[in-house]
Amino acid sequence: MRVLYYDCFCGISGDMNIAALIDLGVDKEYLLREIGKLNLSSEYEIKINKSMKNGITGTKFDVILKHEHNHEENHSHEHLHEEHHTHEKEEHVHHGEHRNLNDIENIINGSNLSDVVKKLSLDIFMKIALAEAEVHGKPIEEVHFHEVGAIDSIIDIVGAAIAIDYLKVDRIMASTVQVGGGFVKCAHGLIPVPAPATVKILKDIPIKSGIVPFETTTPTGAAILAENVQEFTDKIEFKIEKIGYGLGTRDLDIPNVLRVYLGEENKQEEREEQYLLETNIDDMNPELYSYTEEKLFEKGALDVFKTPIIMKKGRPGIKLSVLVKGSKEKEVLDVIFKETTSLGVRKFNVGKIMLNREFKNIKTPYGEVKIKNSYYEGKLVKYKAEYEDCKKIAAENNLPISKVYREVNRLIEENLNID
Repeated sequence: MRVLYYDCFCGISGDMNIAALIDLGVDKEYLLREIGKLNLSSEYEIKINKSMKNGITGTKFDVILKHEHNHEENHSHEHLHEEHHTHEKEEHVHHGEHRNLNDIENIINGSNLSDVVKKLSLDIFMKIALAEAEVHGKPIEEVHFHEVGAIDSIIDIVGAAIAIDYLKVDRIMASTVQVGGGFVKCAHGLIPVPAPATVKILKDIPIKSGIVPFETTTPTGAAILAENVQEFTDKIEFKIEKIGYGLGTRDLDIPNVLRVYLGEENKQEEREEQYLLETNIDDMNPELYSYTEEKLFEKGALDVFKTPIIMKKGRPGIKLSVLVKGSKEKEVLDVIFKETTSLGVRKFNVGKIMLNREFKNIKTPYGEVKIKNSYYEGKLVKYKAEYEDCKKIAAENNLPISKVYREVNRLIEENLNID
């Protein structure tokens, strides 16, 4: 399983993310051609070069606005959103034209970028816009991205989507995210680090603070992680194949870089101890089995199945079998003894070997469908669309469910590599 891992020991910003992924191996000419599909090239230039921070060689990515050529100060991010955060250095607050979320959606949707890149770009933008709207107590359509910040943000976010799509990894992981400390200037004065929008985006994500008295994670960087990372862990349990470094501008006591790894994860199939509870029943109203089964699943049963049997004296009966983890055994037994006519159960220790599984959403003409990918020896071997999602789409669109499955499977096979 190919893994992309973000080592955010000095945080993450949009420009550092693109720089790190280029350093990791994303073709920069391909990246620039794809970004060019936004049809905004008259407004900016992009500089990509190798440089060094604290003895570490990496890649630097800068967006330079063409109408700023005569200014002494280059605008190397980050990004004058509603709060005018800066990651690398303080920047002028511009009071020119604004772009709101609808404008940015039109730019991205009007481009010739792939549907995958468009969707991921807009999902990242939406995370930022929702956070800014909540922080400032205004409707999302009133959140504006100042002209300078909007260009930087569009390039950084769309560039991130292009680069992630280019790498075609199976899983994206990240370390605990360093957010920095101190205070940062914005249009409203001094605000604490991490800035309110960054905190909102990083809700439920593990963070660290205070390594330096500056902002180290920006809203754009936070949103890239929040939208793409499936697991946050400081444990690296995969074979590292490539390493990339994205350089920031500010000089700090620690290396102001984002480190990323491309690796191969070879997890063994998961082994788990479970119990099989069985009871033979020949004197219960058959109508009650459906209700009992629902209650068993509610209380933590992993599987419930019924087998027709012939009991003593030729009486037909049902063998009720319930698979359960030890932690849920008591709750499941309560249901069996309270809701059925059973007087006792048999208990078997069961060893279970399971393929590693991962859930992803896939976009279809009818809406999003969750799919379950299964891996054997680190390789994708099978997939399955979630029944409830397909059922809902079939009902809402008055379609045969078989047609929905066929369309979903076609889209999955276009995007997945099954051995």
